[in-house]
Amino acid sequence: MTTQAATGAYEVEHSGPNYIAVFIYLAVLTGIELGVYAMGLPHVAKVGLLIALAWAKAVLVAMYFMHLAMEKKALAIIAIIPVVLVTFLCFMLLPDLTTRMWTKFDHKIKVTNPAEMGANPIAPPPMQVPQK
Repeated sequence: MTTQAATGAYEVEHSGPNYIAVFIYLAVLTGIELGVYAMGLPHVAKVGLLIALAWAKAVLVAMYFMHLAMEKKALAIIAIIPVVLVTFLCFMLLPDLTTRMWTKFDHKIKVTNPAEMGANPIAPPPMQVPQK
């Protein structure tokens, strides 16, 4: 009987997040992602929308399932620093990645090696020195 009284004294109303609502939000965002993927949008718009939706889902998971919404502000700052660094590094790599994109496409001018095509390479004529 004393154990019941002891446990009853510590029962407090838990005001945590509504996990079912967060799950429904995540399911709706996943459905929207599938819809964006199925639409005939341009590649850049499709990738941008999918990244934004993935970002929203990651924020929901971090805030409610990882309990960052209920933590102190110092922990939130520690969690945001890697996000800022990753974003900064992605934007720093973007110019390099966009200049290398041309290697994916076929070019109209094909560069060939005549020696591989069966041609006999001919040496250029020797330079003639003018005589005095």
